[in-house]
Amino acid sequence: MTGKDPIAAAIEAYVDAEEFAGAATLVWRDGKVVQTAAVGWREMDATALVERDTIFRIASMTKPITSAAAMMLFEEGAFALDDPISRWAPEFAAMRVLRSPDGPLDETDPAEREITFDDLLTHRSGVTYGDFHAGPIAKAYFAALGSDIDSPLAPDDWIAALAGLPLVDQPGAGFHYGHSTHLLGLLIARIEGAPLGEVLQRRIFAPLGMKDTGFTVPAAKRERRAQMYGFDAAGRLFPRPLGTKDAGALLAERPDDMANVSGGGGLWSTLDDYLAFARMFVGEGAVDGVRLLAPETLALMTSNRLTDDQRAKGENFGLPLFTAHGFGLGVAVVMDPENAAVTRCRGGVGTVGWPGAYGGWWQADPTDGSVMIFLAHNIFELEQLAQGVGLGVYGAITQFHALASAPQRRRY
Repeated sequence: MTGKDPIAAAIEAYVDAEEFAGAATLVWRDGKVVQTAAVGWREMDATALVERDTIFRIASMTKPITSAAAMMLFEEGAFALDDPISRWAPEFAAMRVLRSPDGPLDETDPAEREITFDDLLTHRSGVTYGDFHAGPIAKAYFAALGSDIDSPLAPDDWIAALAGLPLVDQPGAGFHYGHSTHLLGLLIARIEGAPLGEVLQRRIFAPLGMKDTGFTVPAAKRERRAQMYGFDAAGRLFPRPLGTKDAGALLAERPDDMANVSGGGGLWSTLDDYLAFARMFVGEGAVDGVRLLAPETLALMTSNRLTDDQRAKGENFGLPLFTAHGFGLGVAVVMDPENAAVTRCRGGVGTVGWPGAYGGWWQADPTDGSVMIFLAHNIFELEQLAQGVGLGVYGAITQFHALASAPQRRRY
C-alpha cells in the first residue's frame, strides 16, 4: 500500500492508528504530477481501498470554484464588486443586524448599507453559519435553512429564508465565515438563468476536463465514492451517512430531485479533477491553453482584501484564522510565509488555498509553480473538538505538506 513513498508511509501510520479511514494525495510541480498516493480504505466493511480516482465530497473546497465562476461573471461585466446584491436578490434590500451576535433575535438595528458582491466573496456580508454561535441565531439558522449543504428548500425559498434572518454584523465590518458562498452560488444561477451545477459544468468542469466533479455522484460512478467516517463516543471510527442533517435527521443520500445545491460546500471531486482547477492559480488564470480568468482578474482574486483589524479578529472555534494569512475573493492568501499555518495554506507570498470540513485540503503556490492536494472523508462533532477526536487528519496534512515541500522531494 505504501511502496517507498515517505508521504504514503506517513499517512499509513495515521490510518493504522484509526485516526481516519483513508486519504489520497497529489503533488504537481514543474508541469507534471511528481507524487500521488492512495492509502487506506474507501469503504472499510467492504475492504475497498482508496484509489487515485476515488471520489470525495470536498465540502468547503467547493467555495474557491464557486468564487472563480463569480469572477468570470465579474470579468464579463455582469456585476461590479461594490454592486448591492439586491439587484439580483431584492430579498436583501433592507436587512437587520443583531446588536450582539449571540443576543436576542429581536434586538436589531437597520443595516448601515446593503450587502455587496465583494462582501459575499470575502465573507464580510454579516451572514454566518449557525454552528459558530451559542445564542438564538444558531437554532434560527437551522430552523430556517435546514442542512448547511443539502437543504430541502428550493433555491428561491432558501434565499428568502436567509434574508429573513438578522445579520451578525454590519455588511463589510468583519469576516464571518458562513453561507455567503452558498448565497453567491444561487445568485450566479439567477444571473445566468440556469442551475449552478449547469453553470459550473459549462464554464469550468467541461473546459478543464473535470469529468468526476459535480453536486451528485452518478449511479455508474458510486462504486468509486468514498464512505464518510466519523467517531463514536469512544473515539472509534464508524461509517456515517453520506448525506447531512435535515430537520434533525441524517439523510442517507442526497435525493436526486433536490434542487438546492451548495456552492459553499456541496461538490464531489477527485485528485486529478481538483488539480485541473487549482492549476489556474499557478497559470495566471489559464490551464493548458484554457483561460478561465484574465491575469489581472486572478491577481485581484488572490490579493488580500481584509483590513488589519479584520484579520486580527478573524477566527473559527476561537482559533485565529489570519495571523499570517489574508483573504482574497474566495481564497486564503499567504502574507507571512514563516508563520503561515498549514491548515489554510503555507508557501511563498501569494500562495492560496482553502480546506474542507471533511478533511480535504489544497494549495497552489505561484512562487514555485506547485499544487498540493489532500482528500479524505473525516467528520467529527463539534463537542469532540475539545477532546481532540478526529483531528489526526490535520496532523497528516501537516506531514504531507512538510514532506512534499522538502528539497529532496523535488525529484521523484
